[in-house]
Amino acid sequence: MDRLWSPWRSDYVSTYDTDRRPSATDGSIFSRLIDEENDEENLILWRGDHVVVLMNLHPYNNGHLLIVPYREVGRYEALSREERHAVSDGIDRCLRWLRRALDPDGFNVGMNLGRSAGASIEEHVHVHVVPRWDRDTNYMTTTTETRVLPEDLTTTYRTIRRAIRRDDGAGADKDGSADDTAP
Repeated sequence: MDRLWSPWRSDYVSTYDTDRRPSATDGSIFSRLIDEENDEENLILWRGDHVVVLMNLHPYNNGHLLIVPYREVGRYEALSREERHAVSDGIDRCLRWLRRALDPDGFNVGMNLGRSAGASIEEHVHVHVVPRWDRDTNYMTTTTETRVLPEDLTTTYRTIRRAIRRDDGAGADKDGSADDTAP
């Protein structure tokens, strides 16, 4: 059995509300997190008019972000024009924040649409924005299929929040588009 210690998860595990177990009628985990409005605890970084940006609780890489429409739909084509534009603007915004906060060498950006495509939450379309570094693959991933993340989620959350505050101060509008006239 492989063991990878992650002591920062103890708070999450020990405070799980057993009376609030998800049911089919509750909607997706994203809908529940959005409705709670407990942003820091739920790793929600930003709320726009049509989408929310949050950190992935089980990230592929440090700084793995998710762009999630408020409206729960399982198919990309079911998004409204405004929602599709907000998703696209959200990608732009996430790339700026992650460049400022974590200085990655590249990114993976995409969607897993449908279970056969790897969607673990297929009832709620979402976009993954994953920062990558030239040397982020090591022997642990290659030989044991285990990811080692260099920083705990809370620290990364606070680092990205600082980048968001700086970005907002530089003229980015609520939908995520940068104001080209900003200093």
